[in-house]
Amino acid sequence: MSSTLMFLTLFPGILIIFFVYRKDKVESEPKGLIFKLILFGAISCVPAAIAETFMQSFSAGLSGLPYAAAEAFLVAALCEETFKFLLLFLGSWRNRAFDYRFDAIVYGVSVAVGFALLENILYVADGGISVAIMRGILAVPLHSFCGVFMGVFYGAMKQASIRGQVVKTFCYLICALGVPMLIHGIYDTCAFMGNSLSTIILLAFVAYMYFVSIRKINALSAEDWKNCFYPYEQFIYDEPLYK
Repeated sequence: MSSTLMFLTLFPGILIIFFVYRKDKVESEPKGLIFKLILFGAISCVPAAIAETFMQSFSAGLSGLPYAAAEAFLVAALCEETFKFLLLFLGSWRNRAFDYRFDAIVYGVSVAVGFALLENILYVADGGISVAIMRGILAVPLHSFCGVFMGVFYGAMKQASIRGQVVKTFCYLICALGVPMLIHGIYDTCAFMGNSLSTIILLAFVAYMYFVSIRKINALSAEDWKNCFYPYEQFIYDEPLYK
């Protein structure tokens, strides 16, 4: 792979992580933890791929929209988002740096981008520069959107767990898995259909997710200083560090 192709393959994911990392206004997360979570995201590709081979039996014999939906939701979205979440949990849940809700968005995006980068390398090595450009605009951000919303609910899950709110913790767990699966499944269903209408829907959906995800990141970043898990740290940051 040429240096230009490698740059096009890696740059979108790196840019997304940098953008989200810079939005963490109260405490920047340890860089070692971020690199670890990116690696964990890449590792999650392996069990996800194995699980997908078993889950493909659900789409056997189907065609058209039912086939696309089964492949999208029951194979790709279910397997990939489940293993991304498991590696996110293993890599960050008990880490002492995980003390604000926005931290979970940084972690979720890091794992998602790690997954997307390895997947991107495999696709681009076979498809070339056109695939690198299209995936940089569509597929890599798609994984990042899933990481944003996984992080939103993962942070709420951590907060509820610390407060001993068992029912809320479980509900946020379901959302941390279910919402990314829904986003991923809609995207892949349109991509697998591959006709003109589904392509228009896919592009409109991605544009909408860009808007919603950036808006959510900005909103939670601005409120981050209020969302500490531990009261003594909240006292330290009793006002925002920026205007």
